Amino acid sequence: MNRELLKNLCLKDKIGNYGIPASAEDFDADKVRYLRITDISTDGNLLDSDKKSVSSPNIDKYILSEGDIVFARTGNSTGKTYYHEDKNGKLAYAGFLIKYSLDPKKVNPKYLRYFTISTEYLTWVSNLSLGSTRGNINAQTFCQCPILLPSRKQQDLLVSVLSALDSKIELNNRINAELESLAKTIYDYWFVQFDFPNADGKPYKSSGGEMVYVEEGKGDRAIPAGWEIGALYDLANIAGGSTPSTVNPLNFCKNGTAWITPKDLSLNMGNKFISKGELDVTEAGMKDASLRIFPKDTILLSSRAPIGYMAIARNDVTTNQGFKSFIPNKGFSTPFVYYAIKNSMQSIIQYASGSTFKEISLTSIKSIQVCLPDNIVVDLYTEKVKPIFRQQDILEKENQQLTQLRDWLLPMLMNGQVSIK
Repeated sequence: MNRELLKNLCLKDKIGNYGIPASAEDFDADKVRYLRITDISTDGNLLDSDKKSVSSPNIDKYILSEGDIVFARTGNSTGKTYYHEDKNGKLAYAGFLIKYSLDPKKVNPKYLRYFTISTEYLTWVSNLSLGSTRGNINAQTFCQCPILLPSRKQQDLLVSVLSALDSKIELNNRINAELESLAKTIYDYWFVQFDFPNADGKPYKSSGGEMVYVEEGKGDRAIPAGWEIGALYDLANIAGGSTPSTVNPLNFCKNGTAWITPKDLSLNMGNKFISKGELDVTEAGMKDASLRIFPKDTILLSSRAPIGYMAIARNDVTTNQGFKSFIPNKGFSTPFVYYAIKNSMQSIIQYASGSTFKEISLTSIKSIQVCLPDNIVVDLYTEKVKPIFRQQDILEKENQQLTQLRDWLLPMLMNGQVSIK
């Protein structure tokens, strides 16, 4: 099996170009979309959860072409890659990314996309991340990355098989994005615009439903009669987590209680639900850190480094100290609480403080005001969106199975163990 350096597989003069040094702007469909490290999933897919745009007089220098691949050069995401296809739209890549334009005569460009999620590549990155180069790989070093290079026929077979699996994963993601938009739109229509169905099935506020003014901390606002103003704390019990001593290996295992960290949520980006993290904790670990088990349907909100990642627990979990976890046991359902938190995210981030790193405290969460609707309306909303949540969960689980199948096939296809005679 041959190996070739990355630089030798690229088009001349298009080897190791750094991205645009510009600030992100609010997304505008009439502007160029900005590709940042945070827009790329761990397996190289483009995320649409927080799109941004970018402007620059010389932006054309940084527009990706079909078959370009970019590498993250710094931080915890060092080595993460994105392979560009024109179907993903016009993208300009950011300064913490390095671009290599592949020569299709020397390699199937999409083969590189799959090679960079292989164990061989990830091991190469991990070995370079030790010592003085930790968390930073420059363009010259990426140029020296040894690429396992099977025959072109085998490359094409690998791309054909794995692309079919990725296409199904992509389809499921698009369906889930549409379902997410629908559930969020219903929430906004009912609980922000107050046009939930009245007794006659007509939109409440638009049909002249009674609105009353209530005092808030910063002025008055009108809400439907019978509703109240409260705080996020009124929606659910909120609890934090902690970390067992990492010195004691008996505190962690592979088949204990799921222990979730903000890093696990970052790896889970694009998904609404989570079952496990990188590590589980043992009973000894639970006792060591006085950890509390959070039940299924608990909403996990990362409260520091970074703030604002969210996921819903599929099963019993516990977390480290980087969370405020919402346990919906005060009469409000998980779907309602989930979107109430999302709707309050700007305030949550604004209330964050700290000298070393910003964090949102329980005291701050108690002060963030929300509208507390009539329970009947909340129950109606819950029944309406429960099928949406259920279908999203099913599709996410299917994607996990497809990803596992892809990752199982990848090394066999790379090494020629699976081939066409």
